[in-house]
Amino acid sequence: MQPAYQRKRRRPVAEINVVPYIDVMLVLLIIFMVTAPIVTQGVKVELPQGAAEVLPADSKPPVVASIDGDGDYYLNKGGSTNVPMDLEELATEVAALMVTEPERPVVVKADRNIPYDKVIQLMVTLQQAGVPSVGLMTDSPKEK
Repeated sequence: MQPAYQRKRRRPVAEINVVPYIDVMLVLLIIFMVTAPIVTQGVKVELPQGAAEVLPADSKPPVVASIDGDGDYYLNKGGSTNVPMDLEELATEVAALMVTEPERPVVVKADRNIPYDKVIQLMVTLQQAGVPSVGLMTDSPKEK
């Protein structure tokens, strides 16, 4: 004789529901896509105009050494660029970067009203820090 109520054994569910995780990942992706352009920082510089060749799209992002309208030096290597520095600090940071990433391009971005001497001092400092070649950043010419 069998009991009136027979208990059935259930197997434990060994599946993970990944749908909530996918939803969270999509929300994070959208947040990063929206905030990435906003976070981009830089130094306000009036670049001289001239037709120049654009860096190839497959190259690494360049290190940008900047001189603003007041003659202050800045270095943008992917982080914050709002802190002015002197030439010795700039040379130390660039030399350390060239040891780890010697193929990374270096570009000078200087205000058009800066004396030529300041730009030359920066280029000489970069050369002494181990940079093999330095590019000059320009604005594309405005059509008249």
